[in-house]
Amino acid sequence: MKKLILAAGVAALLSACAGGMGSNTSSGAMGSGASVMVGGAAMLPTRDIIDNAVNSKDHTTLVAAVKQAGLVDTLKGPGPFTVFAPTNAAFDQLPPATLQALMQPVGKPALVRLLGYHVVPGRLDSNALGQQIRAGGGVATLNTVAGVPLRVRMDGANIVLQDAQGFTATVTTPNVYQSNGVIHVVNRVLIPGN
Repeated sequence: MKKLILAAGVAALLSACAGGMGSNTSSGAMGSGASVMVGGAAMLPTRDIIDNAVNSKDHTTLVAAVKQAGLVDTLKGPGPFTVFAPTNAAFDQLPPATLQALMQPVGKPALVRLLGYHVVPGRLDSNALGQQIRAGGGVATLNTVAGVPLRVRMDGANIVLQDAQGFTATVTTPNVYQSNGVIHVVNRVLIPGN
């Protein structure tokens, strides 16, 4: 029962984001308007997060996880959302038994929490993230919809995320603008902890 309440809570948080939690929004709402290629497909800024993600051959595991978690409608909502999107190769770094367990019906609450750890309310492009990092003296703390903070810093020109377990992920493709937010492709799945 506790797991069902957690799943409902994360879904409610994502829905709340759609209602206008705009403290993390960037002044450049839609960016340049140009499409970016991700996973062999053009990511059009006129499409929502889901409509773009389903076209990326590098994000089939993420799309399957979002469907299993029941978050498709939320991520098709108005947002805005910032999504740190792990590639298939990032998911392949997880132990196979872990991913299999998350994709089972009994694993749905943990899957919802894991995915929520990759979503931040608002539209934070690399400029907005850079501003927060500078304001934080080199490290910014983002409030994810999973309720677990995510640390962000720069490593040279790269944006690096540090999860609750101390693992790091690097943004490999920043600023993939969507009609309802922005996606940053990352090379590792972020783990929210216990």
